[in-house]
Amino acid sequence: MITPVIMAGGSGSRLWPLSRSLYPKQFLALTGKQTMLQETVQRLVGLDVSTPVVICNEEHRFIAAEQLREINKVGSIILEPVGRNTAPAIALAAEVLQSQEQGNDPLLLVLAADHVIQDQVSFREAVKNAIPLAEHGKLVTFGVVPTEAHTGYGYIKRGDSVPNSNGYDVNKFVEKPDAETASNYLESGEYYWNSGMFLFKASRYLQELEKFRPDIFTACKKSLENRSQDHDFVRLDIAEFKACSDESIDYAVMEKTDDAVVVPLDAGWNDIGSWSALWEVNVKDANGNACKGDVMLEDSKNCLVHGGERLIATVGLEDIVIIDTKDAVMVAHKDKVQEVKQIVEKLKADGRDEFKLHREVYRPWGKYDSIDNGPRYQVKRITVKAGEKLSMQMHHHRAEHWIVVSGTASVTNGDKTFLVTENESTYIPVGTIHGLENPGKVPLEMIEVQSGSYLGEDDIVRFEDRYSRV
Repeated sequence: MITPVIMAGGSGSRLWPLSRSLYPKQFLALTGKQTMLQETVQRLVGLDVSTPVVICNEEHRFIAAEQLREINKVGSIILEPVGRNTAPAIALAAEVLQSQEQGNDPLLLVLAADHVIQDQVSFREAVKNAIPLAEHGKLVTFGVVPTEAHTGYGYIKRGDSVPNSNGYDVNKFVEKPDAETASNYLESGEYYWNSGMFLFKASRYLQELEKFRPDIFTACKKSLENRSQDHDFVRLDIAEFKACSDESIDYAVMEKTDDAVVVPLDAGWNDIGSWSALWEVNVKDANGNACKGDVMLEDSKNCLVHGGERLIATVGLEDIVIIDTKDAVMVAHKDKVQEVKQIVEKLKADGRDEFKLHREVYRPWGKYDSIDNGPRYQVKRITVKAGEKLSMQMHHHRAEHWIVVSGTASVTNGDKTFLVTENESTYIPVGTIHGLENPGKVPLEMIEVQSGSYLGEDDIVRFEDRYSRV
């Protein structure tokens, strides 16, 4: 049986303003109704696989857990306190799974959570073709059959074919080429795009990592010696993992091992690395426009328009990308979308939150939307899921007024606990310990009005929290 290892780290800054550092592209529904993480898991249906192991950043843990719960695929979620690239991430998964399997040596299917694969049947067939190779100790990578001379991907040159298989020995890995070199690669028929997907035994990967990068192997092993389990979350020894080198699996292992094999993959693969890539994979109208939301186009061609809550109208545009969110609008020419990352860097440098947060922020208990704010006030629309509870907390600088719009709230305000129902409210003074729970069967909707000298989210002192945020 195969165990999927899904890497769900990264910030996806080239897809700003939809993708933000605290809610990046792998958790967004960009090509359908499900998120990219959910689609990655669902495309495994039809393969003999176990529950996936997901690796993500500590700050994304509740988003990942909730999205897996929605599709009934809850498994272990390994939390990285800091990003250290793919070689350490895969080592963590291999070590955890070997300990859980108690002597068994699982096949690891390593996938990125933010790829699009349009032909799922061909994808599963490629995985099946790779299984015998991995079972015989090979480290299999999947090489995407190129459709154009793309300069944004690394390439893999194949060597001799492996007898009685659909695979080839890896001749070499090459970096992103210039246009002329990419064209030569395409014409030769010997090169594939490097997909960053792999299949191998857990033990074989660890053996090769220990051989070529013993420092990474040791650091990962040490970071797991004192690991803790919190619900489905696996927490590492922070200091030990921070000491680990930042290295990709290609540099650490695949370029050095003698057992690297490439299996061709021709399945409509795209890593959605930019808005132009999303335009390529989306359904288009007769004029080549790909649209989502309330959009009205006039004399416009080959545009990507992603609407939010309002009407977007265009006149006389061509090859333009328009992305609308509650707090930002991004307009760019398709030839310049790679430069969106520079806007994100400017937002960071200016100390603005738009690179990090959406106006609507998700929490393990539900979400809130900051609908208005001023010098000494902020208004939020809060949704608490049925049965969920906010932490018992206190603020040093702000008071809060809660008004229930629908549902019922169980409120702790100082030394009193009471119910607040529709059209009722309660006031929480500065410095008062308070808590909120939805004891009902339907979502609780409420308005929170904050007032005070400082309204930042870091003015929260937690005393009790079911989500281990104390």
